[in-house]
Amino acid sequence: MKILLLLAASLLAAPFSADANATFAGRIVWRGLSPIVGGVSAIELADDGRSFIALSDRGSFWTGELQREGGTLTGISATGRNLYKEDGRVMNGDSEGLALAPDGSMYLSFERRARVLRYASPDAVPEGTGRAPQWRELRSNGALEALAIAPDGALYTVAEEPDADGLFTVYRRGGEGGPWRAALRLDRVGDFKMTGADFGPDGALYLLERQFSGFSFTSQVRRIDLSRMRQEIVLRTGAGTHGNLEGLAVWRDPQGKIRLTMVADNNFHPLQQTEIVEYRLD
Repeated sequence: MKILLLLAASLLAAPFSADANATFAGRIVWRGLSPIVGGVSAIELADDGRSFIALSDRGSFWTGELQREGGTLTGISATGRNLYKEDGRVMNGDSEGLALAPDGSMYLSFERRARVLRYASPDAVPEGTGRAPQWRELRSNGALEALAIAPDGALYTVAEEPDADGLFTVYRRGGEGGPWRAALRLDRVGDFKMTGADFGPDGALYLLERQFSGFSFTSQVRRIDLSRMRQEIVLRTGAGTHGNLEGLAVWRDPQGKIRLTMVADNNFHPLQQTEIVEYRLD
């Protein structure tokens, strides 16, 4: 694959390979009232594929368990609460991406006022991680949507909307701290926008992307091998197959297969559902 240097960030240009086969592995609809389940934009799963935490774009935070039979999703149990803003008040919106650190702390990315905050615990008042100068130029409704933490502790985030030149910039902040820097620039595929991210057990960065036709959603997952600077599309759904998939968790099941667990944001719309869907990479 051709690799270019641009603005001190590597640009991964097309073409993509598409050798992986993704098999549908299950789906459930999540309903709840405490708080009302809706706007779910991020999910993180434990290694067992059961325990999870999830985040909505209105600052609601859930912990719970995915119920399974023979590895297939059958149900969900969860309890929810609200997080706090930097000023100590209850959060009421803007939260999009979620990443869990090995020390138990968690990071959230935000869309309207682009920033990434660190929470020592769900009950804590968050602290900032600094801001890249380029974030001032991001659209308020298309800023930092996806967030992931690498095995070395580095944070990666990317905006929902591409930059003015049509490329997506992936920003990185080292595990030891320091400033956010542009680490990678990615071609846009069709009209897809970035919605979620996670690092898989294989060490690769997975990016969830969504395309809206005006009537239905199409989703795809892009896998990036940062060690070899290669990328591939490992999943693309048909239009209308699922809803507005925004959150992504990547893990390895007991059979050794990588699974993609995704959650759909229902936009608090009565005709949309908060669904959790899974695919297995063969």
